[in-house]
Amino acid sequence: MASTNPTISVIVPCRNERDSIETCLRSILAQEPPAGGFEVIVADGVSDDGTREMLGRFVAENSCVRVADNPGRIVSTGLNEAIKAASGQIIVRMDAHTDYASDYLRQCLAVLGETGADNVGGPWVAKGNGITGEAIAAAFQSRFCMGGARGHDENYEGLIDTVYLGCWRRGVFDRIGFFDENLVRNQDDEFNLRLTRAGGKIWQSPRIRCWYRPRGSLRALFRQYMQYGYWKIPVIQKHKIPASIRHVTPGVFVLSLVMLPLLSYLWAPAGWLWLAMVGVYSICNVAASVVTAARKGYRLLAFLPPVFAVYHIAYGYGFLRGFWDFVILGRKPKSVFVALTRPSTTTPRKENRKIESNVAQ
Repeated sequence: MASTNPTISVIVPCRNERDSIETCLRSILAQEPPAGGFEVIVADGVSDDGTREMLGRFVAENSCVRVADNPGRIVSTGLNEAIKAASGQIIVRMDAHTDYASDYLRQCLAVLGETGADNVGGPWVAKGNGITGEAIAAAFQSRFCMGGARGHDENYEGLIDTVYLGCWRRGVFDRIGFFDENLVRNQDDEFNLRLTRAGGKIWQSPRIRCWYRPRGSLRALFRQYMQYGYWKIPVIQKHKIPASIRHVTPGVFVLSLVMLPLLSYLWAPAGWLWLAMVGVYSICNVAASVVTAARKGYRLLAFLPPVFAVYHIAYGYGFLRGFWDFVILGRKPKSVFVALTRPSTTTPRKENRKIESNVAQ
């Protein structure tokens, strides 16, 4: 599995993952080893829920597992610390809340070699638990939910603007730099945007199979996508233009929901425009719910309309709040926009304030 100079370095950012890190590492260690073997580097963001002790046991039992400290506590700093500590010439990111096919690493290596791409990965496929989690996962694969993003198409193979997780030759980071440590979310989208603008090629292949475990409640989903929308603004500020129109559309939608009723006091047709917009959205939502339920099971039908609405409204609200904070006021993010949206059962609430302080610095 491991060698003096492993072909692949698997990097895993984590913080307070006591409930999932053991399953994650066992699934990684069970991978079909590629020629040259692989190592696993876990970048721990100062976990205080027992994660660090579990990692210590894995390191003691498996010579190919190492732990890198991540004092920055966020994903971007964790990825960078792991990459710096890596020995392999191929870097593969794997996350704690994803299940992997046994040939995941081998297929990453094969597709990277066959395509000559700078970054490869598989489609972002969700697999939820419980009726709400299943509905969230089903909506996750819908074009209506994700604006037609090809990364959620289980069968798409070809060039793409961003890919789930990622597999890179080490030289890519020497060429364009590391992940942006100012970003709590969307650091992978920003990196891939930077890569494509530098002439790099990103490739998605359904041969690279993994299954993401989404949030299990509407509340957690709202917080997650609110953060995604919020942290899209610094990416747009940095690159002066959105990577895709789908990143802006939810913000325009939510802004229209709020502003048109207010505008109707001055301009009566605005009220009718609001009613028309809400009516069209509702029809599209119900239609998408029926289509999705026909594919994934009609038991999900009643759950899908609110799930779709949460995806869109949460992202749109976060986008507008990010615009207000970063562009209009120029202030630092509050804790709700940097806190874990899937903390372990023992994560202390006070940790959110610590992370906010770190990001502010």
